[in-house]
Amino acid sequence: MNLTDTGTLAPAFRRAQTHARAPLAGRDLAVSLRGVDKRFGERTVLDRLDFAIERGSFVSIVGRSGCGKSTLLRLIAGLEQPTGGVLQRTAAGSSAELQVRIMFQDARLLPWKSVLDNVMIGLPREKRDEARATLAEVGLAEREKDWPSRLSGGQRQRVSLARALVHRPDLLLLDEPLGALDALTRIEMHGLIERLWREHRFTALLVTHDVQEAVSLGDRIVLIDAGRITLDTAVPLQRPRTRTAPGFAELEEQVLSRVLQRAQP
Repeated sequence: MNLTDTGTLAPAFRRAQTHARAPLAGRDLAVSLRGVDKRFGERTVLDRLDFAIERGSFVSIVGRSGCGKSTLLRLIAGLEQPTGGVLQRTAAGSSAELQVRIMFQDARLLPWKSVLDNVMIGLPREKRDEARATLAEVGLAEREKDWPSRLSGGQRQRVSLARALVHRPDLLLLDEPLGALDALTRIEMHGLIERLWREHRFTALLVTHDVQEAVSLGDRIVLIDAGRITLDTAVPLQRPRTRTAPGFAELEEQVLSRVLQRAQP
């Protein structure tokens, strides 16, 4: 079945693909991009992108390596500047900038600092109890005095997640943070990230090459190919989600089939 076939999920796909082109007026947006380009020399990485993220939503971005998805995340994070177009990040109820934090595939923990001190980076000493509470939220309350070298890969990523969330960000950017983990640990981390997102109601943007992960976590899946959005669809599945849930495998297959198609010139 392809995305234009009739069937259980195809109507939802057809409705949702208009999402990116819906009027911005009246929508509570955390991030909006209008006509955004990004070029490196003569190479165009993002091409006249129109894209918006509603506050409190969880958006998954998928695509082949080199399609521009990580560049988009870096633009939204403010680590790169657009070559052209308008990008806005807006905090709730004001024109102020969002508080943004990033979680990378590499946990980037400082090996000479304890787990707690890694979470405390950039925080004043009086925030120590908040850091401890956040460690407890990710299931590492008993490991606060350990060195990073004593942690598993999944535990290091939990520390990285705690370090981001202790700042109570408006927007959490997830740059393939689970790509190096084994399958079981990834499933556990999916559940943890979803639970914390539901509890804290931050806006989340996940960049991943794993379509199953995108379906597991996203309210919405955006496919980027050759610097353009070629699919923007809602995920019409109830939470929490499992691979065996009705509709999950079909949606995963449909999105994957689009990822495997090449963009038309």
